[in-house]
Amino acid sequence: MTYVVTESCIKCKYTDCVDVCPVDCFHEGPNFLVIDPEECIDCTLCVAECPVEAIFAEDDVPKGQEHCTVLNAELAKTWPVIIERKEPPADADEWAGKTGKLDLLER
Repeated sequence: MTYVVTESCIKCKYTDCVDVCPVDCFHEGPNFLVIDPEECIDCTLCVAECPVEAIFAEDDVPKGQEHCTVLNAELAKTWPVIIERKEPPADADEWAGKTGKLDLLER
């Protein structure tokens, strides 16, 4: 099993999760983070660190967010690894808690 970043991360992109990842499995896009399922060791450390509760075990991804499992695997192949926490976007707090953000994903 792996962990999956869901749509809640889009336009928030808090990177607290990156700081605690022991295997550097996070990849960064313009406005979203993903987890590489090939690198994730299922340690669960990132889950508690996400301020918008965007990270779930693959088997627990919320209904309607199942596409994020494939999306994480796909984008992790092309996006660079992120290994250090960065400041979130200036408007991240405005996007926190909003749903239906898939159309806003920048590749």
